[in-house]
Amino acid sequence: MITVLASGPMITLQDLGRPGYRASGVGLAGAMDPFALRLANLLLGNEQGAAGIEIAASGLSIRFERDMAFAITGGDCAACLDGRPLPPWWTMRGRKGQVLGLYPPRDASFAYLAIAGGFSVEPVFGSASTDLKGRFGGVEGRALKPNDLLKVNTIANPAPAMAGPEAGFGLSPRLLDKTPHEPVNLRIITAAEYGALTPASRDAFWESMWRLERDSSRVGYRLGGPELQLDTPMELFSHGILPGVVQLPPSGQPVVQMVDGNTCGGYPRLGMIIAADLRRLAQSRPGETVRFVEVSQREALAIAHEEDAFLRKVAHFVSLAAMRPKP
Repeated sequence: MITVLASGPMITLQDLGRPGYRASGVGLAGAMDPFALRLANLLLGNEQGAAGIEIAASGLSIRFERDMAFAITGGDCAACLDGRPLPPWWTMRGRKGQVLGLYPPRDASFAYLAIAGGFSVEPVFGSASTDLKGRFGGVEGRALKPNDLLKVNTIANPAPAMAGPEAGFGLSPRLLDKTPHEPVNLRIITAAEYGALTPASRDAFWESMWRLERDSSRVGYRLGGPELQLDTPMELFSHGILPGVVQLPPSGQPVVQMVDGNTCGGYPRLGMIIAADLRRLAQSRPGETVRFVEVSQREALAIAHEEDAFLRKVAHFVSLAAMRPKP
């Protein structure tokens, strides 16, 4: 068990979400950067989809109520264990009574804390993820707050990749795949209404540097730039939409649906950002810029396969580390 000592309004329990319920109006939820959460779990020998704590906008402080291993991935949140600095993308063992402090991520928007064995949370629609809009999942459908007690699943061999109580290892922070002060390239497959843009707007869509606006959230990221226009006004019936869909509201400024996004909508659809780049957009911060790069469905599938192959390599590395002789 761990005790929450300090938390903030956007710090929640998240796993990989609850797919399969959109027809009933239930959104995906889940980690904004699922790749980072999966890696945190893999470092600990957990199932990739185990629930972890998503840290955003504010800091988090917890106390370990028993010995357990943990991993931190995503943005660098200047983690400290009893005041001792820890590197990002790293796994360590926390002892009973020790305090882990994490500041708001300073190079991205989200960081993730996973615990060996995973958090013990009653699933809702098959997921432990917190749905802040619907107020369900996670801990009472809300953000974590001081004095929350979080149960942790007990496992026979915690932290299999670690050789001792003070040992630890990690991955390269470059896995964040984000270079400060440079635009993020978002690879995208064009969608149904893209062809309805005027020729000038189609050019602007690809050539412009789009600025991430401050009113972006887990529901949707708003992009600021030139006003895009359609050849003729268009009214559509509401249709199903998914995280990653780029819509064009009447303002002419694109909106990207994120993991807490709507399950349906009627705005024209310009494209679909591939999953590997949607997490990169999620990790971008207000004021940073992005640009769209067109890819084919075949290219998008190849990129997804590459990411899956990397995760399998990490899982293999952890399994090999588990077989090392213990001192």
